[in-house]
Formats: sequence, C-alpha cells, structure tokens
Amino acid sequence: MSRVLVPLGAGFEEIEAVSIIDVLRRGEIEVLVASLSENMLVKGANGITVQADLHVKNVSADELDMIVLPGGWGGTHALADDENVQNILREMDAKGKNIGAICAAPFALNKAGVLKEKYTCYPSVEEQIRQEGYMGDTAMVVEDENIMTSRGPATAICFALAIVKKLKGQESYDAIKSGLLANYCN
Repeated sequence: MSRVLVPLGAGFEEIEAVSIIDVLRRGEIEVLVASLSENMLVKGANGITVQADLHVKNVSADELDMIVLPGGWGGTHALADDENVQNILREMDAKGKNIGAICAAPFALNKAGVLKEKYTCYPSVEEQIRQEGYMGDTAMVVEDENIMTSRGPATAICFALAIVKKLKGQESYDAIKSGLLANYCN
C-alpha cells in the first residue's frame, strides 16, 4: 500500500488538507497526518482543528512514497521553517520520490530547494518564489519531474485525484472521480 505524509502546521488551509486526506484514503492510500508540534491537535486558518496521527519528527523519508503539503500562509510558513519537513523534502527529492504542494505550499518546496522549473500556486505567491516557470492558471495541476503543484482550495479535489492516479493508476482515479462527481477534473 502506498504511504503519503501530510504534515500540518498551524494555519493550514483546511479544505486542501481534508480533501487530500479524504480522497487519498478513498483510493486506499495510507495517509499519515503529522503535526509539527507535540500537540496532536492542529488548528487551521479558519479555526477548524484536525487531530494528527503522529509528530513529523517520527517520520522517515524511507518509509514514504510521497509527501503532500497543504497551503494556507500560516501553515506554509510553519512547513518552510520546520527542520524535519525541510529534511524530508530534500531526502525525498534526492531519492526521486514524489512530492506535492498546493496553494501557498510551493513556497516551502522552494525553500527546501526541491521546486522544479514548472509549477503553479495560489496567485501572488509566485511573487515570493519566482516568476520564471510559473504556469499560472494554465492547469489545475502542474507536474515537473517528481513534483506536483496545484493552485488552491477549489483545485484540491483535482489535485488529490491526480495523486491517486500517480500512485494507484487510472482505474482507481476513474472510480473515485466518478464517485465524487468530479467531472471537472482532467
């Protein structure tokens, strides 16, 4: 079974995190929800609290198939500043393992030095990353090598479905997409 880490920093974007966790679990992908602090209850940007499964310091890149970062400025800055997350990102990239980020979270990928040339993110965040290679709204999901990025809350289901397709294949993708009535995702 594929294993994906979704680390949560205080101020994460709830729609993105929960959509990713939910869709991946529907795809029978093991999702580890990790807190950056000792507190397993992590409060999102809109006041919704999510209970993490474990602390990120207890996770190794070797045991993962992918890491996916939800956005939200507070959560993104926490991910960019967390030594454990930054080390996991660098280790995963060095091994060619899959990495995903949505909304503001490509900022944390850039800080780790793993963001590839082509990417997308929440509009205006590219100003704090770089204009070169920014794909804007040309696609809901942009893939470049082992990195997948997406734009924001409204693209979260399509982003999560793209992850299911990458890790589990077309058949799982089609079944979950149909069940979610997500015809708008390509």
